[in-house]
Amino acid sequence: MSDDSRVYIFDTTLRDGEQSPGATMTREEKIRMARQLETLGVDIIEAGFPAASEGDFQSVAAIAETVTKPVVAALCRALVSDIDRGFEAIKNAKRRRIHTFLATSALHMEHKLGKTPEQVLEMAEAAVRHAVGKGVEVQFSAEDASRSDPAFLVAVCDRVIAAGATIINIPDTVGYAQPAEFAELIRHLLGTVKGADKVTFAVHCHNDLGLAVANTLAAVHAGARQAEVTLSGIGERAGNASLEQVVMGLNTRPNYYNLTTGIVTEEIFPSCRRLAGIIGQPIPPYAPIIGRNAFAHESGIHQHGIMKDRRTYEIMTAEHIGRKGAVVVLGKHSGRHALDAKVKELNYTLTDDELKIVFDAVKELADRKQRILDEDIEALILEKVLRRPDHYALKHLSVHCGNVELAPSAVLEMEVEGQSVREYSSGSGPVDAAFNAVCKLVGRKPELEEFHINAITGGTDAQGEVTVRVREGNATSVGRGVHDDVIMASTLAFINALNRLAKKEDRICPQL
Repeated sequence: MSDDSRVYIFDTTLRDGEQSPGATMTREEKIRMARQLETLGVDIIEAGFPAASEGDFQSVAAIAETVTKPVVAALCRALVSDIDRGFEAIKNAKRRRIHTFLATSALHMEHKLGKTPEQVLEMAEAAVRHAVGKGVEVQFSAEDASRSDPAFLVAVCDRVIAAGATIINIPDTVGYAQPAEFAELIRHLLGTVKGADKVTFAVHCHNDLGLAVANTLAAVHAGARQAEVTLSGIGERAGNASLEQVVMGLNTRPNYYNLTTGIVTEEIFPSCRRLAGIIGQPIPPYAPIIGRNAFAHESGIHQHGIMKDRRTYEIMTAEHIGRKGAVVVLGKHSGRHALDAKVKELNYTLTDDELKIVFDAVKELADRKQRILDEDIEALILEKVLRRPDHYALKHLSVHCGNVELAPSAVLEMEVEGQSVREYSSGSGPVDAAFNAVCKLVGRKPELEEFHINAITGGTDAQGEVTVRVREGNATSVGRGVHDDVIMASTLAFINALNRLAKKEDRICPQL
């Protein structure tokens, strides 16, 4: 990390992002996202928190063995046991980093840690020395740095740099900082910390006041050279600084920042779209950079300007971030070779068995839908391959509804724990009836908190994408379903959410 004009992108979608409510991913989903992050060009992938659970450990280990270009980082508390566990998870990575953290604000030290400042200094130094002894790159994060006493923060940085840390992260853990003061804090540390010129300063900003991106850009302008971000800004509470906004902020204003990244910007939209499909949370239409309205122009004045010169109302192009027009590529007469080529073009790697599953689904869809678009194919990949259920699976569904005297009803056949079962139920509408029947079959009755329907493409024959959020006790889960019948899509989404509830495990969720 020697190029002073280079900002290194540290992506924590798979760690902090996954702590966003409902964004839990399976190991296979994390591996697929890690591959996409590598294609996107991120410099560091924070693969997870190995000490949190066996599942997290296995996911980090699998990612470490999958990607080769990015550094693979494991998050660890300032504990010997965490660091040992983290090293075991990343030991087979081509490029490895231990990311250890400890709170440094008076509030956290007193009320969370129950430690004195001197004890925290000793713990931070010991943790870094132990991590350095593993022969890997070491990053130290001062949790709640933006609310820490600046003099104590300098003392912590001095100690961990002397112990061997080469990346020092300054998190705005609770999104409290303001851009000007955060930039001033970075300048203060760069000018005061011993050996600051020999390490990389990083920032990790949360979005509680909507300033995560602004604080991150202010910090890199002040001299920080690693930005910790997530795709679509997902993360704890209001989320993190979004990768796409930080990168395109630097990219769109080169004369102001004079900074570059290694991100392949044409992979930004495909990466965010893939994440949305995996976690079952659609991209909001008004999301900067990636929302469907980001390049839409309805005002007559705007349309007139765009027709004359797109630069009048667009500061970047849709193509620059990888937003391509939907192209008709496949139909009922297309062969597997054509599908294989399209799958690779969409940057998915499928086995022969997985390709056959998608091929059969495309053929089935083509019988009901004249035009098969890129978005349709990607939706089928996500639904049929990445979202294959394990505990519960829908086999058949029949519904009755309309403005008649009979109450809406549904008849379902499902596979529950390997057994084929059927159920009938009624409800206030067809979706309610189908959900009631599912609940009877699986013996669970979660509360439906959110329900969203989105058309994947245009046209009356478009596939419907349904996202639901359910709650059962203290546990929440997000489910996603895709089908050209929205009742089917709704039922699939509900079952997907129940599958996620069925395999939730206890996790330790640290915050930076």
